[in-house]
Amino acid sequence: MAFTAQTRHYLHIICLTIWLISFQYITNLISSMNAANVNLINPVETYGLVITSLLYMIKFLSLLVLPQVIFNIAGMLMYNGFNETVKLQSAPLLAPFVCFRVVTRGMYPDLVKDNVVKNMKTCIDSGLENFMFEVVTDNAIHLPTLARAREIVVPSSYRTKCGAKYKSRALQYCLEEDVNILQDENYIVHLDEETLLTENSVRGIVNFMVDGKYDFGQGIITYASGEIVNWITTLCDCYRVADDMAKLRFQLSYLHAPIFGWKGSYVVTKVGSERKVTFDHGIEGSIAEDCFFSMVAMRDGYTFDFIEGEMNEKSPFNFWDLLQQRKRWLQGIYLTVHSPIIPWKTKFFLAMSLYAWITMPITSLNLLLCPMAPVPTFFLFDFLVTLIGSVNLYLYVYGAVKSFSHKYRGSYFKIFLYIASAITVLPLNIVIENMASLMGTLASKDEFYVVKKDTIKLQESMV
Repeated sequence: MAFTAQTRHYLHIICLTIWLISFQYITNLISSMNAANVNLINPVETYGLVITSLLYMIKFLSLLVLPQVIFNIAGMLMYNGFNETVKLQSAPLLAPFVCFRVVTRGMYPDLVKDNVVKNMKTCIDSGLENFMFEVVTDNAIHLPTLARAREIVVPSSYRTKCGAKYKSRALQYCLEEDVNILQDENYIVHLDEETLLTENSVRGIVNFMVDGKYDFGQGIITYASGEIVNWITTLCDCYRVADDMAKLRFQLSYLHAPIFGWKGSYVVTKVGSERKVTFDHGIEGSIAEDCFFSMVAMRDGYTFDFIEGEMNEKSPFNFWDLLQQRKRWLQGIYLTVHSPIIPWKTKFFLAMSLYAWITMPITSLNLLLCPMAPVPTFFLFDFLVTLIGSVNLYLYVYGAVKSFSHKYRGSYFKIFLYIASAITVLPLNIVIENMASLMGTLASKDEFYVVKKDTIKLQESMV
């Protein structure tokens, strides 16, 4: 039986409500069994003042993630994540000129060439007329001569005014007067090497450009379309998909501001606005250039919106790449939060998100400390901690339903299998996130790790 998108959204709301209530009920039931004994404990007499202070500090650190949880709940309730078709609000012929820009080091030339051809075909099939593709690379990949494609090789001698490095340096090179060929009223869609457009995403971009109210926009990226190289890392990324559908969508659609930051791919910008914000922010803006860019743009009063229609990418091919990817994100966000050029009123919620991640190895100790060294708490605290746990767990379910929707059609057994699998990898994902937190906090913060993206080269390296 096929349900409409609206019906699925209502079912999702019902399931979420039942899930949250049940989680609270079961948790309270378990807690009540031990409440009498715990409430009799005088923690200062039992553990001493220092240990008691540490126990409560570790407990309350877990509330740092609460703002993200609230935004995720709001996003899941307010916006329908099950729409399968994006309706055009205007003919693609009326859309402004748009440049799809891919930045690469040139390590995977065949992958980039193939994806440019695929994405150009998707644009044409979607009825888009006024577009081109730019491949910005450190090393020439010899892109085939195509009417709507341009290869830009960044000279090794190029230096920005503020010393931007890595991807930021390449992006800034494209904005230089003698390189840029776009007008201020044109648009740029930033893509990663492996990003594949869908017709829905092209329609969403057209709607965003024709509307013209906002300077920057972003949409959802899924990781389970096409060939899946590593099932476990793909299941781990179900959380990211749900986070996009909920928190990202709410902050961009409702607040029109990326207060928790955003991703570096599927970024749509007005050329004039991008040139004013720039990517030239030194080394601190070069590790997570996307996050730093969004904070500077928000500081300067630019507006953002959510774009309907998802694009497709692949999850990291192995656990080491997944770990290194998360480590770089944390380091880049750390540099962004501690940058003196971004005021605290702009980065406050991003800072809470960062420190929730940095303290994750500490707050994870609550799993052991609660039964081993219990201390009395109050109802509101217990309620909020339970809410945080239940929402984060549900996000894996929500992300799995979205990610694998094309694979389980008509099969309730398959959808159950994907959901169960996503929940099963949760402990592994927690371990990886904890390791990334420790490595990212303690290691040097000026490295830019690039994950493997070419399945052919991956297979060759395994031979």
